[in-house]
Amino acid sequence: MVKKAIIPAAGYGTRNLPITKVIPKEMMPVCGRPALDYIIEEAVNSGIEQILIIVSRSKNMILDYYDRSMELEFFLEENGKSELLKKLELPNVHIQFVRQTYSKGLGDAILLGKPFVGNEPFAVLLPDEIILPDKKSKPALMQLIDMYNLHNKNILGLKKVPVETLHKYGVVKPERIKGNQFKITDIVEKPEETPPSDLAVIGRYILEPAIFDYLEKLQPGAGGEIQLTDAIKGMVKHQPNYGIKIDGLRFDIAVEQEYIQLINYISSHTE
Repeated sequence: MVKKAIIPAAGYGTRNLPITKVIPKEMMPVCGRPALDYIIEEAVNSGIEQILIIVSRSKNMILDYYDRSMELEFFLEENGKSELLKKLELPNVHIQFVRQTYSKGLGDAILLGKPFVGNEPFAVLLPDEIILPDKKSKPALMQLIDMYNLHNKNILGLKKVPVETLHKYGVVKPERIKGNQFKITDIVEKPEETPPSDLAVIGRYILEPAIFDYLEKLQPGAGGEIQLTDAIKGMVKHQPNYGIKIDGLRFDIAVEQEYIQLINYISSHTE
């Protein structure tokens, strides 16, 4: 069973400058809640019990948000506003933090979670990407967990994206198993030439702890960073890896148009 998750939130948020100079991208407001809250809600709804959030020195706002504010709680109680205390309730999950002292890539951030993970499979949720289930689908992460329970191997969340944007993603070479499920035979990070398919890896993973052995041996890849994709590529050569095309509505909050679309969608579907 997958009960642990890592959320890497230590990046500089360069796609959202200048606001991310003072507000972490993960804390950007979405209908009165920080974007990160939707990611944690998805994890909890998928059965995750422990979450490790990777932060940087400038992301203390995240730690403060997921801590109790005794002064505020006292103020609300003393001033007849106790009905607002419900808004301050923390997620029903154990959350802990570790700092990434220097941003050296997603793979490096995940490697910091090795002591937290131990010898268990774990999830990775990228906080840039909010995936809302439609009326018929399960939470995105739960779709990956269901597939993991069948194969007990790495599971990657996939999405078909326009060809002209494939250079921004890790792109897989897939063999269809059935429906929206695939076996992964290769993966390329930000392909500069002909991509292996139009299926990109989006921000959801279930990973076996063996991934740490590959991460520890990696040299910097694309962008001079330690790339998680490169570690997965190494694992593909030695054991099966799988992917599932996720059902749901995906929004990249680092893209202004999609951020606005997300807010409009939630606003219009909130009773």
